[in-house]
Amino acid sequence: MTITKEESIDQITIVEDGTVLYREVTKIVEDGKVISQSFHRTSLVPGQDTQDVPQKVVDICNTVWTNQVVTNYKTSIV
Repeated sequence: MTITKEESIDQITIVEDGTVLYREVTKIVEDGKVISQSFHRTSLVPGQDTQDVPQKVVDICNTVWTNQVVTNYKTSIV
C-alpha cells in the first residue's frame, strides 16, 4: 500500500480586468486511486506582489499585466 500526496495547479483564469484566479488541488492517492482531494482558490489583482506565488502563475501574470492593464485596474478602483 503506497500513499502519496500530490499538489498541482489545475485551473488558471484571467478576468476581463486582468485579475488572475488560480486553483490549487491537493490529492491523496493510495495505490494509484484518489482517496481524497481538496481545493484552494487564490486571486491576484493587476500589479499585486507575486512573491510566494507558484512560478507557473507568475509567468501568466507577467504576460497579462502590461503597464496599461495595471493602470486601468488602479484607475477603476479609485
